[in-house]
Order: sequence, then C-alpha cells, then structure tokens
Amino acid sequence: MAEPAGRVDETSGDGDEPEAGGSGVLRVFGRQLKRFRVRAGLERPEFGSLTGYSVSTIAAYEQGRRVPPPRFIDQADEVLDAGGVLQEMKEEVARAQYPAFFRDAARLESEAVELWVYATQAVPGLLQTEEYMRAVFGMWRPLLDEETVEQRVAARLARQHVFERRPAPLLSFVIDEAVVRRPLGGRSVIRGQLEQLMLVGAFRNVEIQIMPLDREDNAGVDGPFTLLYRAGGDQVAYLEAQGRSTMVSDRREVQGIASRYGIIRAQALDPRESSAFVEKLLGEV
Repeated sequence: MAEPAGRVDETSGDGDEPEAGGSGVLRVFGRQLKRFRVRAGLERPEFGSLTGYSVSTIAAYEQGRRVPPPRFIDQADEVLDAGGVLQEMKEEVARAQYPAFFRDAARLESEAVELWVYATQAVPGLLQTEEYMRAVFGMWRPLLDEETVEQRVAARLARQHVFERRPAPLLSFVIDEAVVRRPLGGRSVIRGQLEQLMLVGAFRNVEIQIMPLDREDNAGVDGPFTLLYRAGGDQVAYLEAQGRSTMVSDRREVQGIASRYGIIRAQALDPRESSAFVEKLLGEV
C-alpha cells in the first residue's frame, strides 16, 4: 500500500471496535472459514477438537466477532484442505486486530529498519508489560469491553516480535520522567514495567533515554510522536491523540520532526544515565 502524500487523518469513532474496515475483513474470513469447514463435512465441535479451540471460539471466528491468531489460520488451512486460501488472508486479518487509526502505523512499524519514539503519556507500547497494557486499556473511556481488551493486549504483544527480527531494527525511545513515575495499575505493575525497561534497554539495538522533569529546555513540548524509517530511506512520522492519528510523509515536515527528536535526545539523560535513573526509581517503589 502506498504511503499517504503529506498528511492523512483517520478517526476511530469512539474507540470501541470493531470498526468497518477491521470487521469487514473478519466477516469475509469467517465466511470463508465456515465454507471450507462445511465442505469438509465437519461440525464445529469436531473442527474445534482438531485445532484445539472451543466451539464458542470457532463460532466467534466464523461470525467475524474475534480475530483468529496466525497459528489457528495455519491449522485451519491445513485441516480443511483450503489450499492456502485462508493463509493468504492472514496479513489482513492480523491488521484487523488493531484500532482503525493505528493499522497503517502497525504495518510501517513491522517494516521499519529504524524507529524513534518520544513518549509523554504512557510507556511506549513496544516496551509495555502485559500487566501495564491491561492497566492502560482498563482506564480507557468510554470503557472497552473485555473481548476488546483481550484483542488489544494480544495485538500489542504481537508488535513486540519486532525485538526478534533479523536483521534487528535500531530502536530509540525517549520517555518523559513523569511517565515512569506514574504508577498506572499500582505499585507491582509499575515495578514490573521498570524492570522491563531495564531488560529491553540492555539489548544492543535498543536505546532508552529519560527526559528529566527538571530540564529547563525541552524541545518536545508539542507532544509525543514516532518516526519510522524504512529500507531505502523512506521516512514517515506518526502522530496520535484522542483516538485520532496523522501520518506525515511530506519530506520537509518529517525532517523537521527528526531534527526535533535529535534535540530531545541531546536534552535527555543518555542511555547509561537513564538506566541508572530507572534502577534508582526501582528502589523507591
């Protein structure tokens, strides 16, 4: 899919999925799944036993109410002798697990060779523990139903496969001090999150920096953003707030944001200092 020219603004409605784009893909997949199951002469209980999923879960997949994981799609294609038809939909089905406003960003993130993130509200999703994710999604308003929370958590955990990619992308994060001091989910949750930052920050391809609250200069006062660099030199900026997102591909605008990030990094604690800061904070919680 081609990048947007300049800016593209997407809205996600009230944030309580499914939205039109995602649910449409899931309904198409569900119809195909049911068609192949019926053709194979299998009832849902029998098909469920062959794939290891409950009857209610199979029904939810066929009705387009839940996002099937890649493992299930591979199993279903083989068990139902679908000839790769179901597997061909795997990428689109995977994208459907994200809120509409984040789908293009998720695709670009999976292709990026470099990723720069400035975070001011919460720990970046790529660095979050599962407990922290649940705390964040549990605070959304309007409230998300349990099924949506589970879907969002699974999708966010899937994004963290970026750390397993080879060749490894270069990942840089600058996180506002207020973020790591904010005890979302309670003391045990934030402690686990700080430990996660120490663990991931030790990866050779990852740099995590903290922007101290006592800095008199901060070039990031305009808010959080993400910069994505793809092979070949394409650069895109992603901005998000209140369930709305903007993809910026205009070269001059992206260069301006990249320059801003460079200044932010220079103003923040360096990675070693940041690691020491997080370790000290761990001793306080």
